[in-house]
Amino acid sequence: METTKCNNCQTDNLINSKYCKSCGYELPKIQAQNSEEIIGADVDIKKKKRSEKITATIVGTVVFFLTYYAVQYFFFQPPSYDKAMMSAASEINKTCPVMVDAETRLDNTIALPGNVFQYNYTLVKIDKANADTLSMKNYLEPTITNVVKTNPQMKFQRDHNTTMNYYYKDKNGLYLFIVTVTPNKYK
Repeated sequence: METTKCNNCQTDNLINSKYCKSCGYELPKIQAQNSEEIIGADVDIKKKKRSEKITATIVGTVVFFLTYYAVQYFFFQPPSYDKAMMSAASEINKTCPVMVDAETRLDNTIALPGNVFQYNYTLVKIDKANADTLSMKNYLEPTITNVVKTNPQMKFQRDHNTTMNYYYKDKNGLYLFIVTVTPNKYK
């Protein structure tokens, strides 16, 4: 702690003292002014520390709320439609391959990017070399479109404007044709 000397007895006194502790002589006013400056500086330091505490509290609160909302957004958000479609494809694929009728086998399903859900079928008695793929596609397309339009189990896909692909291949695994049912066909 700083001290000042008494002009009368040369005793060291605290800088904020008004009178000498030894002789009682009044210490110079300059020292008193310095003391006031020190007291003022102490007040400034206290104000600065208080301001820093307030700032730290505000920053801490903002960081807390940002972290809270980030956790809510990334961990507790309902699954996206793409994830729901992938999950549906996985569930259907657990039972695949399955014979739909005497000539058609559902091999698997795929959730594709761009809100597309695809069913992959094999026509087990058809050979591409002997097949009229255009006639088969023209025959199946209205039936498939009607199923997509009216099947209650496909309401979820219709509500989300999903494009439905029905991909067909022959008994040897060769591509035959694809029937695509877009939202404008079933709405």
